[in-house]
Amino acid sequence: MVMTASTTVNPQPANDSPQQRTMPHNNEAEQILLGALLVNNNNLEKVSEFLKAQHFYLDIHARIFEALTKLIDRGQDASPVTLKQYFQDDTALADLGGGKYLDDLADNIISVVDVQEFGRQIHELHLRRALIILGEDIVNDAYKPDLDLSPTDQIGDAEQQLFELATQGDFKGGFVPLITSVTAAIKTAEQSYQHDGGITGVTTGLVDLDKKLGGLQNSDLLILAGRPSMGKSALATNIGYNAARRYSQTDGKEGAVVGIFQLEMSAEQLANRILADETCIPSDQIRRGEIKDTDFQKFVEASTLMSQTPMFIDDTPGLTVNSIRTRARRLKRTHNLGLIIIDYLQLLMGSSKASQQNRVQEVSEISRGLKILAKELEIPVVALAQLSRAVEQRENKRPQLADLRESGSIEQDADVVMFVYREQYYLERDEPARRPEEDDSKFNARYADWQQRCQEAHNVAECIVAKQRHGPIGTVRMQFTGEFTRFSDLDMHHQFDS
Repeated sequence: MVMTASTTVNPQPANDSPQQRTMPHNNEAEQILLGALLVNNNNLEKVSEFLKAQHFYLDIHARIFEALTKLIDRGQDASPVTLKQYFQDDTALADLGGGKYLDDLADNIISVVDVQEFGRQIHELHLRRALIILGEDIVNDAYKPDLDLSPTDQIGDAEQQLFELATQGDFKGGFVPLITSVTAAIKTAEQSYQHDGGITGVTTGLVDLDKKLGGLQNSDLLILAGRPSMGKSALATNIGYNAARRYSQTDGKEGAVVGIFQLEMSAEQLANRILADETCIPSDQIRRGEIKDTDFQKFVEASTLMSQTPMFIDDTPGLTVNSIRTRARRLKRTHNLGLIIIDYLQLLMGSSKASQQNRVQEVSEISRGLKILAKELEIPVVALAQLSRAVEQRENKRPQLADLRESGSIEQDADVVMFVYREQYYLERDEPARRPEEDDSKFNARYADWQQRCQEAHNVAECIVAKQRHGPIGTVRMQFTGEFTRFSDLDMHHQFDS
């Protein structure tokens, strides 16, 4: 195709900046695409999903595309005749020949044009220009001394921007035939059938919880929340360790490589909890050194087992979502990461300064970032969360979704929300006292009732599944052994196979 002489005029690009080398662009491809759209407005359907005005190199082409898009969206005809009135005073178009330039765009389309291919070329050239600009920004920021932006933070920001560019360049979205989705659903059902109990995701090592969730599903954000001392960190650690052990026991066929971001305690403290669970030696005795000579053999056996367990712990304090993403990607690349646990969400920091000035916005950014991370890496992300003190003010202290602290976006972004609740904790702190003018029989009856409730609640915990996007909600009862910080199935024949 040969364009008129007026097309050789080089107006200012949409993203004009001084460059020693010409930015990647293809003026002719932009002209051909615009001409094809002016000739047949229906062609816009083929490119509108991924191509925007800002993707054009020439500013005048960007404005022509934006104008014709608005007309077509309104149901009006977008042609050289209808567009001319919007560009009567446009000096950039006048330099190209005015309204005649629009006529030339349409008149020089002399054959069938693969509109989608030209659209992709324009979009890919935009991505290349964006990469060049991003590279320059990285270099310039690295030269500037900035106390608020460490090199690690800069790397995280760069990775985030690169990820956003990669997402923009993905043309795989859109409709898929029903048969494709049905085939995937049947494959999932087959996997569930083969696992004798419906486990299609990463196992938690707790049979009843696995039955309720079907395992921890890829791309899901799971929130595990509770008040302090309920055992949410212990439960998350048990789940992570069980999944990692199953991975090593089955040569990677089940379970997952686990990465734990521990923002509340040190890696050594977390290892101490796992050691207590493995050796059945209370964690406080291990910490104080109150152990027997015979216990060292247990330590040797446990350390051998733990050395074969693919669990990685990062106890760096004050991490941002970008830092989490950077480290998770690296672990995914080097060790095939399959499950992330974050303890806990409210200790993370937002990546942008603007969000850090508003705690609700910051938590919203964090929860969205974790959901995006789960989808990007296609693995489950379990994030622990604190609950508000409103729980303590109620007579029934079982948590509710409204108790999630600081942001409703946590509930919105999460695929699963679970609460850890131990009635024993509250009962032990609510021993009945004799009321004024209460006789012995009434007090004794009330005290006996309290003792009965304590006995029934002893070493019993509840995992309340309050939200599950793709499954049922309900309560799973578990056994909690505090001295070993261990959660297990309440029915002993369900114990995780060791």
